[in-house]
Amino acid sequence: MNRKEAPAAWSNAQQLVLVTTPDWNATVGELRTYERDGSSWREIGQATRITVGRAGSAWGLGLHPEQNNGPIKREGDGRAPAGVFAIGTAFGYSPSADTALPYAAMSASSYCMDVPASPLYNKIVDAREVGEAAVAGSSEPMRLDLRKPGDQRYKLGFVIEHNPRAKPNAGSCIFAHLWKAPGETTAGCTAMAEPAMERLYAWLRPESHPVFVLLPRAEHARLKTSWHLP
Repeated sequence: MNRKEAPAAWSNAQQLVLVTTPDWNATVGELRTYERDGSSWREIGQATRITVGRAGSAWGLGLHPEQNNGPIKREGDGRAPAGVFAIGTAFGYSPSADTALPYAAMSASSYCMDVPASPLYNKIVDAREVGEAAVAGSSEPMRLDLRKPGDQRYKLGFVIEHNPRAKPNAGSCIFAHLWKAPGETTAGCTAMAEPAMERLYAWLRPESHPVFVLLPRAEHARLKTSWHLP
């Protein structure tokens, strides 16, 4: 692979998280991690089992060129966005975390806005700063454990930068986070066991411009060469 030919939007990525699923409607898949090794990718560690949206996956809005040969991600459709995405802020329940990623501790007043008409759509906000009225209607409180004791899904996670321009109804609040139970699906995120997330926390480095890639296997096979993916 000639690095000069890599898509400009992620040609500087030195780390890559790759999730593949059997097809668009599949709710389970595998997560693998890679580091740039000269002109190619070298796999780091072993594959781990993950789950995605309860309805499978659909093309999202990220760093990749627009695609139209499959379902398109919409707000509330229960599908995880497919494509190539920047990795954003890590978040969790603890005041700090063992990760080089920027980290935000969530509180009882933390919400991710999933209301398409809101000017805060697709942003994590603090109601103490934006006001209680601004978060009205959001179904994404970030301290799930305070709503339902024992809910550890957002104990550790990070933002997958889907729909960074906050296009209304294109989907919001897409994360990698812990699963509620092994094999349980999500509303559109990618979920995994805690040890797998801890490994990602320890490995990911913002200076390596990491990207998150989610594709059904057939799309991965079709795009692997032209998108310079592992």
